[in-house]
Amino acid sequence: MNRLIFAAAAAAFTALATPLAAAPLPEARPDEVGFSASGLARMDDFFAREIAAKRVPGAVVAIARDGKLVHYKAYGQLDPVKGTPMPLDAIFALASMTKPMAAVAGLTLMEQGRLPLQAKLADYYPAFADMKVGVVQADGAMQLVPQARPILIHDLYRHTSGLMYGGRPDSASPVARLYPDGIAPAIEGDTQAFIERITKLPLAHQPGTQFEYGFSIDVLGAVIEKVSEQRLGEYLANNVWKPLGMNDATFAPTDAQRPRLARPFPNDPLTGKPQAIKLLDTPTKSDCGGACSFATIGDYIRFGQMLLNGGELDGARILSPKTVHHMTSNHLGPEIKNTVANVEPHRAGFGFGLGVAVRVSEGLSAVPGNPGEFSWNGAFGTQFFCDPRERLVVVVGTAAPGDLRKYYREQVQDIVYGAMVK
Repeated sequence: MNRLIFAAAAAAFTALATPLAAAPLPEARPDEVGFSASGLARMDDFFAREIAAKRVPGAVVAIARDGKLVHYKAYGQLDPVKGTPMPLDAIFALASMTKPMAAVAGLTLMEQGRLPLQAKLADYYPAFADMKVGVVQADGAMQLVPQARPILIHDLYRHTSGLMYGGRPDSASPVARLYPDGIAPAIEGDTQAFIERITKLPLAHQPGTQFEYGFSIDVLGAVIEKVSEQRLGEYLANNVWKPLGMNDATFAPTDAQRPRLARPFPNDPLTGKPQAIKLLDTPTKSDCGGACSFATIGDYIRFGQMLLNGGELDGARILSPKTVHHMTSNHLGPEIKNTVANVEPHRAGFGFGLGVAVRVSEGLSAVPGNPGEFSWNGAFGTQFFCDPRERLVVVVGTAAPGDLRKYYREQVQDIVYGAMVK
């Protein structure tokens, strides 16, 4: 009986699984680029089970190898309340998958000689020079001490500035209680208001001493705005999104785009508590480089393929190969405490580059891959990784803002590598 029920659910699911269409990259059969078709079909089975169990509304998955798209499908529902089927061109709130794009924007300015890594952050926003470091004493009190050295632009890219996020379950620091969550400042005020707010807080660590996930890339976005004299979204559109044909990438979805926004279940399937992706219905007042952009999975796989190609796609060069190599190398030297694995459970064996996590070791991680793999994910349920050794780019979109998103990241990567036979 259980097999019959699952078969019926899978049949209904298959009707909603969109076949290859409107491909953002050239297409290939799985066997042409070293994949097993039956292995890739496990992705269909996996999301059929998850959707039938009402653990995720739907998904869009894109997998490319050797620059060829071998899997590009939409599953389940765009809006679980309305029952809208998931289209391939669904638009996802990318959350922290905004960060690699903001990093690329900053690196284009570096290539122009306008934003060097060793520049002092206070040269662009002087208030950062006066920030103190919060040192927690044995009795729990906090002592404020001066910075041992200034925050550098380099620290923003690799999250060694001492800035952090508030409300993170993986941080017990009392400093975290003083910080807002990742999108609150962008909703509440403009870039200048964000800078004024963040510079009144203590740093969690001395600059350059520890990886601490937080507002560093948001601040980098503010620096990009100061240097370019454009809003971050405008600069990204002109220098990254439009050249790459990322037609739906934006910080502010239009009325025409809004019907394609992917929405989560009203309640978290794991806890039963209400959940929402606030950015879907609350416009931001600034273009936050850390968390606030939107795009389709087709858009983002073009961005990933550009990086895998060494900074170029279809004749549009965004960065030089040398700059991409520098971006995707580990920048956490032995003098820096590496806590990347604290952010996500499968990040053991990873360091951090300029806006992306970088795998530095064989083994250790919960998921297959190779040293040199670079990636990052989004708190609302999106996932992106590139493996240069395997010439592989994978991008996944779900609207799953709860802890289930971490489960999907691990399972998807297991299925992708399990389907590779060459």
